Amino acid sequence: MKQDRHDGARATVTAIKDLILAEHLKPGDPMPTEAELVDRLGVSRSSVREAVRTLVALDILEVRHGTGTFVGQLSLRPLVEGMVFRGVLLPGDDLSVLREVVEVRRGLDLSLAPRVVERLSGAETDDLRDCVEQMKALAAQHTTYPVQDRQFHLNLAERLGNALYGQLVAAFWDIHTTVAPRLGVVGQRDLDVTAAAHGAMLDAAVSGDLEAYRAAVEAHYDPILRVLDERHPAPVS
Repeated sequence: MKQDRHDGARATVTAIKDLILAEHLKPGDPMPTEAELVDRLGVSRSSVREAVRTLVALDILEVRHGTGTFVGQLSLRPLVEGMVFRGVLLPGDDLSVLREVVEVRRGLDLSLAPRVVERLSGAETDDLRDCVEQMKALAAQHTTYPVQDRQFHLNLAERLGNALYGQLVAAFWDIHTTVAPRLGVVGQRDLDVTAAAHGAMLDAAVSGDLEAYRAAVEAHYDPILRVLDERHPAPVS
């Protein structure tokens, strides 16, 4: 009986997602009422309620008490929470999570390098330059700069006009800043090198130098990968 209820709720989850797509609903749009879903989908009220709970957890739906159910923001929050929880739950796994995040971020940045250089070549970049100058100033004060670093990459993503990439950047940074404290104190050299690498990325992109941009991306990730290698060596394949 429990399995039947589970299968019914799972089928209802799929049916509600199909309805959202068929109706071309967007984040924030109101959903049919529970009674309407029961009638339209031909399922039980309990299946609808369980399916809604599942979809709320995935940020596909949002329940506003006293108002109704709406299409959620479809964010990557569940991904972030799942990866952070994995790092917390499994002893010693948090640095593995951070390594995976850093490697994926580096891969994305390198793969999108041609588009970044194309978009920034000869462009006004005051917002990005301001992030770089703040990072350098904070580094000189022996202070980390996660807010400015995150904003730099979000601004780059915005220049590309790629909403998914922007969400991934934000999600990966949320994971990064949650797990990174396990690495301990960041050395002054790493602060300086990372800040300078962001400046080099910007200079190379504005000048249209793709190879220099790629080299700066590698330099940007070198310090944290080196620290990860010292604290948690990558597994040998």
